[in-house]
Amino acid sequence: MTRAIAILVLMFLPLPIVIVVLSSFTSAGYLSFPIKGLSLRWYAEFLGSANWLSVMGTSALLALIGALVSTAASLAAAWAVVRHRIRFGTAWETLLLTPLIFPHAAIGVIMIVTLAGLGWLGTFAGLVLVHCILTVPYAYRPVAAALRKADPALEEAAASLGARPWRTFWLVSLPAVRPGLVTSLLFSFIISFDEVTVTLFLVGPFVMTLPVQVFSEVLESASPVIAAVSATLVLFTSAMVFILDRVIGIQFFVERD
Repeated sequence: MTRAIAILVLMFLPLPIVIVVLSSFTSAGYLSFPIKGLSLRWYAEFLGSANWLSVMGTSALLALIGALVSTAASLAAAWAVVRHRIRFGTAWETLLLTPLIFPHAAIGVIMIVTLAGLGWLGTFAGLVLVHCILTVPYAYRPVAAALRKADPALEEAAASLGARPWRTFWLVSLPAVRPGLVTSLLFSFIISFDEVTVTLFLVGPFVMTLPVQVFSEVLESASPVIAAVSATLVLFTSAMVFILDRVIGIQFFVERD
């Protein structure tokens, strides 16, 4: 009985995604399910639209910069906490994870005030700053886990053989934490690329992201092109997770330190 319930739950969870993907192939001029005929018309409209491609490029660039910055910052923080064992290291780790605690709507309101004071509200730079804050918790954990698993004796051996600190870091330390860095980059990219709740508060007339554009289109119309864009996002995110699982393994991110 328990097994049957588990199977039903596992079948039910992806059902909304399956419906959206199937709806993207409808030949009708409106969202409907079951679909009325098969057509790639809406994918052609999506890929042929300069506006959609522009916001997709903005989202990809934003996610890439956010992933690089948050991973670099997480590496520096993990190095200080794990290797140098700075005072109040646990408190610093908790501080890095606070974006996971607060509701995203509350973070969005706080960021409106903060970015307005900096003059960055509705700008790409402001979105980069916020996305870095949101992705740091996802970037920090795998880097810290990899650093804790790395044998510090290797670094000590390299130093005892005359290697300078920067050379030890580049040739010994970084290769040891490479799985954590790859995990951080991919997860940060996925989280940033799909983020909509906080970004919805901060976009402006000159900068828009793909998830926010999809949300806005849902409120204004029921065009199947929304389903095509959503299906593309699902495919892209699934591909990223598949790559992460093949290169590192999902368990690396969720396992305990």
